[in-house]
Amino acid sequence: MKRVVITGMGAITPIGNDIKTFWSNLIHGRSGAQRITKFDPAAFRTQIACELKDFDPSLFLDRAEIKRTDPFTQYALGAAAQAIQDSGLDFSVMNPYDTGVIWGSGQGGMLTFEEQVKEYAAGNFIPRFSPFFVPKLIANMASGMISIKYGLMGINYTTVSACSTSNTAIMDALNYIRWGKAKVIVTGGSEAPITEASVGGFCAMKAMTVQNDTPQTSCRPFDVSRDGFLMGEGAGALILEEYEHAIARKATIYAEVAGAAMTADAYHMTATHPEGEGACTAMRFALEDAALAPENVDYLNAHATSTPVGDISELKAITKLFKDNTERLHISATKSMTGHLMGAAGAIEAIASVLAIKNSVIPPTINLTDPDPAIPAGLNIVRHEALEKRVDVAMSNTFGFGGHNGIVVFKKF
Repeated sequence: MKRVVITGMGAITPIGNDIKTFWSNLIHGRSGAQRITKFDPAAFRTQIACELKDFDPSLFLDRAEIKRTDPFTQYALGAAAQAIQDSGLDFSVMNPYDTGVIWGSGQGGMLTFEEQVKEYAAGNFIPRFSPFFVPKLIANMASGMISIKYGLMGINYTTVSACSTSNTAIMDALNYIRWGKAKVIVTGGSEAPITEASVGGFCAMKAMTVQNDTPQTSCRPFDVSRDGFLMGEGAGALILEEYEHAIARKATIYAEVAGAAMTADAYHMTATHPEGEGACTAMRFALEDAALAPENVDYLNAHATSTPVGDISELKAITKLFKDNTERLHISATKSMTGHLMGAAGAIEAIASVLAIKNSVIPPTINLTDPDPAIPAGLNIVRHEALEKRVDVAMSNTFGFGGHNGIVVFKKF
């Protein structure tokens, strides 16, 4: 199989709308949480989230593109534009069928759906839907718009596996290039879930934090006082490229995508398996795919959403797999700063993992002041401050409603 490397990255996140700002805020432990401003959250159980700051779609799209796209597509186009520019690719000299897009979004155009249904109801249920309603709503439109904008005519589709969505997209991109079906794939994920319906739905499930008075410390992975996840929004994009193609054009290479795997818990609609059975097996399969052993892993970016059951089940899974090899392994939960970007989480955390390799710095888990006594002994969780450490291999975990477990492994090039 062909080797696959990362040659470009782009980020639109609650703690920075470019890679440099995102990474700086991540390693300095800065939270993106605040009271929701997109609508009045006073009637909701959870009134805080990690919103984007100062995102200007006109930097990436013209007026017509902004009008006919939902925010989740706008975020995707913004992150993809950064990644493509970062990669130095010149699509004009490439066969357009050699380059594709595999993108992810868990919810798609939720805001568009809400706005149009409200308008329908306000008009006494007289149909007056926008002709852009369906194109703005459907989850595959982000991948479609990226391909249209850059003339990329190869493989093109969207993955949906809840909060494992981005890792599913990255895994698929890895395999298509391995199989010789593409030279370059733009991959990643985007989500724009901070809407009344989405927030209301998760509030009804009692899945989100209610520490409304202290938003910046409300997301507390592994802490005994954690009470639910904090919603985030944005996008992450990565350029996956065939090794030989990247070398031939003298591309800058961030890291190699070593392996990936997925499993299903087959357990519950929304809860992870309490003992982390599926998660442990997915991590093991991903390492086998990468031809690596647990003792080779230096850094693990945990899914760790700050939920009471999910955080501990993941640590149990890690302990089962790594057993006596946890001394070298360092773990952190970057959602403590970015919030949970849902279908875009994997892409953003993949970027964090790759930057940890590139910069020999592991970002911290903030707000972890009183570790849960249920945390298995012997685990090195990076708390409060970033850790300078050589990282040769990094693993990024994602788990989604429906029992989806998606793991990606990166290694130093």
